[in-house]
Amino acid sequence: MKSLETSLRALRDSGRTALVPYFMAGLTDDWTATIDALVEGGADAIEIGLPFSDPLMDGVVIQQAGTRALERGANLDSILDELGKRRFSVPLIVMTYYNVLLHEGLASAAAKLHRAGVVGAIIPDLTLEESSEWRAHCDANDIATILMVAPSTNDSRAAALVATTEGFAYASARMAVTGAASDEGSGGEVVSMIRRHSDVPAYIGIGITTPTQAAQAGQVADGVIVGSVLVKLLMDGASSAEVTAFVASLRAAL
Repeated sequence: MKSLETSLRALRDSGRTALVPYFMAGLTDDWTATIDALVEGGADAIEIGLPFSDPLMDGVVIQQAGTRALERGANLDSILDELGKRRFSVPLIVMTYYNVLLHEGLASAAAKLHRAGVVGAIIPDLTLEESSEWRAHCDANDIATILMVAPSTNDSRAAALVATTEGFAYASARMAVTGAASDEGSGGEVVSMIRRHSDVPAYIGIGITTPTQAAQAGQVADGVIVGSVLVKLLMDGASSAEVTAFVASLRAAL
């Protein structure tokens, strides 16, 4: 079992619902300070976006954030170099697209993630059937490959996904790109499907925007992932204190 899953299972066993905020790396010169602000607000793990020019899963806010980061010169090496200069008190998970890793070379990418202190990876355009080579390199570097289960996933497919996912199973609350939503979506149903097949931690993401929505998701899931609303705050120039306060409001709701 990868170290990420060991940590997240222990967190669940303690009775705590995990809070996993997402933000885009490379938005500012001091972007790693955002990690400190998130931890101070009560994050249990942090999902860090690696910018890519064609982010198929992401809505307009995260697309804009990725474009800004790329225009500032952010890339895989620059981001991992910055991360590697420090160690943080919560697990770090990257979210990126497969071409970023292929361009680097899978073995090299996995090794660089490991050296930077990353313990998990979400790659939404990497299918289960095509993931074995990547996962083999991750096995050598203690990186959990986190797979997504969608509302459209049928039961047999869900069984295959949760048998392979590591760290947690990502329960997508809706069939949509990332972004704000006005309701809780289908996250609860996806979590139920995951739990029919595995006791791996199940985290709901996609569309969670408010403390109320986070609390609703936390009633059925082992953790919640909050992204676009936080990225919008950062894009609008929120201070570290404002970021911490927002995350603390989510933590309090959970």
